Amino acid sequence: MSNRNKRVEKALRAAFPASFPVLTGFFVLGLAYGLLMSSKGYGPLWILLYSSVCFCGSMQFAAIPFMIGEFRPLYVLLLSIMVNARHLFYGISMLEKYKGTGKLKPFLIYCMCDETFAINSSSSIPDDTDASFFYFFVTLFDWLYWIIAGVLGGLIGQLIKINTTGLDFALTALFVVLFIEQLKSRKNAICGVAGVVAAAAALFVFGGDKFVIPAMLVILAILLGGRKKLCD
Repeated sequence: MSNRNKRVEKALRAAFPASFPVLTGFFVLGLAYGLLMSSKGYGPLWILLYSSVCFCGSMQFAAIPFMIGEFRPLYVLLLSIMVNARHLFYGISMLEKYKGTGKLKPFLIYCMCDETFAINSSSSIPDDTDASFFYFFVTLFDWLYWIIAGVLGGLIGQLIKINTTGLDFALTALFVVLFIEQLKSRKNAICGVAGVVAAAAALFVFGGDKFVIPAMLVILAILLGGRKKLCD
């Protein structure tokens, strides 16, 4: 085995344990997503398509009502951009790490998610390991975890009649937990409270059906405008 192949093999062996914690989280959320999709009449093949092409968990959950309700493509497009705008910042911060990844770069960019960013941005890679393939395998594993969990949820939903009432709260519950963790830090708590106030104001002004995008725009403006004083 050549030295290059050994470095790639070590990258594979290092990437799996690094990504394993993501498997536990994606299994639960992906299963819930698959069950919800199945309850709305979408089979495993649709779930496979959505999860592999879209691969944006929060937006996939948010898009379910739009798939079975009124056709509002422009609203969904704007909502998708706002929900996933954070990836712009992830991408900028990973430019240096992903330099030299060659043909792997398009996949690394396309399939970056919060969890993959957290691992690839913070992991210490041994010198005898191919860093480009470590990033690739972590990204690939996380992508596959989400797809497999979603399809499995869809299959279970077809075989077993499950009451999915309240299951769509799974993602909301996750964000609530993350928000509580944010509040433990005074610096992050100020930003979090600003977000809550902005969302409440937008809800009051625009109503429950149209407040999400205005709220996100206000939050983005607050964070950008007051980033030095508010979040330093």
